[in-house]
Amino acid sequence: MTVDPFSDVLTLTNAEAVVTGGFTAGGPWAISFPGRDKIKFFAVVKGSCWVTLEGEPKPFRFETGDVGLLAARRGFVLASDPSVSPVDAMRLFTGAGRTLATLGDGSEFAHIGGHVLLDPARGGLLADLLPPWIHTRAASPQAAIFRWLLDRLIEERDAGQPGAQLASAQLTQLLFIEILRSHLDRASLMPAGWLKALAEPRIAPALRLMHGDPARAWHLEELAKACAMSRTSFAVHFRTVAGIAPLAYLTEWRMRLA
Repeated sequence: MTVDPFSDVLTLTNAEAVVTGGFTAGGPWAISFPGRDKIKFFAVVKGSCWVTLEGEPKPFRFETGDVGLLAARRGFVLASDPSVSPVDAMRLFTGAGRTLATLGDGSEFAHIGGHVLLDPARGGLLADLLPPWIHTRAASPQAAIFRWLLDRLIEERDAGQPGAQLASAQLTQLLFIEILRSHLDRASLMPAGWLKALAEPRIAPALRLMHGDPARAWHLEELAKACAMSRTSFAVHFRTVAGIAPLAYLTEWRMRLA
């Protein structure tokens, strides 16, 4: 199988997405979620809401099928209207095993949320790669995939079929990967760094070589040839995209593996 550097990063950091709960709402409502040292995600399954994110000047709209991923320690408020006073999520979900809640009659809005578990020692690599906030809209190219995954997650949660726990875990992991893929599709808008490098097709052959055999003493000429570029052009383009030189990237990846 072809070496996949991005899968290497997810495997090394032991990234595991977990659905932790959700809520339904009707009428005026608002919930305040505290900032946490975890990568959090949520999706609007039904209806729409406003999201007020700590550090952002204005709230923004989330529609059915929209997915958000928050990698920074920031609190946020979900609301039917930004003017509604929020209830504290910690108080709303307090209680042993309580993962679902209803506000009002619960007929107008449905939400599902969770977080990403990371290896305590190596998880920082992925956390450092991600931007503070990713908003993937239902109108994105991945819309049909998101819709299917969200529908299946709700079905697994509500139907109680044998194997539902494992099926939900696999579906959640796929949802997390699709969120990241949707972000990688916008790589041209990212600042230089590892994440942009992993999405850049022109240097992908070199990354596959380095990830496939990190112990080998790779030379710049070999990596450039794999990318059908001159030594100088490759070195300049790699640094422009990744923010570091090719062999410095290799050294850093070796250190991560060690």
